[in-house]
Amino acid sequence: YVQAMQELFRANTRSREFPAHGAKVHSVAWSCCGRRLASGSFDKTASVFLLEKDRLVKENNYRGHGDSVDQLCWHPSNPDLFVTASGDKTIRIWDVRTTKCIATVNTKGENINICWSPDGQTIAVGNKDDVVTFIDAKTHRSKAEEQFKFEVNEISWNNDNNMFFLTNGNGCINILSYPELKPIQSINAHPSNCICIKFDPMGKYFATGSADALVSLWDVDELVCVRCFSRLDWPVRTLSFSHDGKMLASASEDHFIDIAEVETGNEKLWEVQCESPTFTVAWHPKRPLLAFACDDKDGKYDSSREAGTVKLFGLPNDS
Repeated sequence: YVQAMQELFRANTRSREFPAHGAKVHSVAWSCCGRRLASGSFDKTASVFLLEKDRLVKENNYRGHGDSVDQLCWHPSNPDLFVTASGDKTIRIWDVRTTKCIATVNTKGENINICWSPDGQTIAVGNKDDVVTFIDAKTHRSKAEEQFKFEVNEISWNNDNNMFFLTNGNGCINILSYPELKPIQSINAHPSNCICIKFDPMGKYFATGSADALVSLWDVDELVCVRCFSRLDWPVRTLSFSHDGKMLASASEDHFIDIAEVETGNEKLWEVQCESPTFTVAWHPKRPLLAFACDDKDGKYDSSREAGTVKLFGLPNDS
């Protein structure tokens, strides 16, 4: 597998950048079918691109938030719906078939994390005050709200939709039953701040990234750490599993994105070169294409101006 993928990337080693926003891009995510990529930015907007052959074609820019769009995600099975979390104390649900926002839900604080449950019924949003609100995706009303006594970083359901995971500032992973939201377990995962968490599409593993620059891989059923990846030097900000669950991309302030093979772990599959820290990475749901966004400056004209571009790695060298 490693050799086959390395050969593939040798022939498809290009990254291209596409203008997306007027300021830095915080979050990128693919729709479930892989036809569209959405990006959320400090410029208070979201953008949606269509993937056409080997390029992203901007379809729309979504305006309405009064503050930075920090995170966004798509409905797990409806390729037309996505949701954005903003510092303006709202989340907004958008339908790509119109440019209008189909729902604005007011929340209590400045929102920084958002995820959609695998069954599509619930949206969970976390704010800067460590409150997680569970919103009914149909009625757009709050179903439950939990105030946590620790710094909540990233949140996610497991693929079976019966457990809810949070990474926290003390290096732990907290696991709650769902929908009861009763604490099941707290795992001491890292010696320092546990930042991000992702589940692999096969439901076998989840991965966490930490301020200690380590990525740890966990067995979903046993809740034990299977292995660690330690090729980054800076806090791990973002993670993504490939569609087959066999590759894990992780990124930080290091000027490369690490692509590891999940099963052996010790073998570096590839690294994607970047010129600046990376905020967000997302593998395409069907192809070995990686979308990402960095803290790039628009050096040609003004070295302090943020470039606001979205990038795509895995394109043919001759494209």
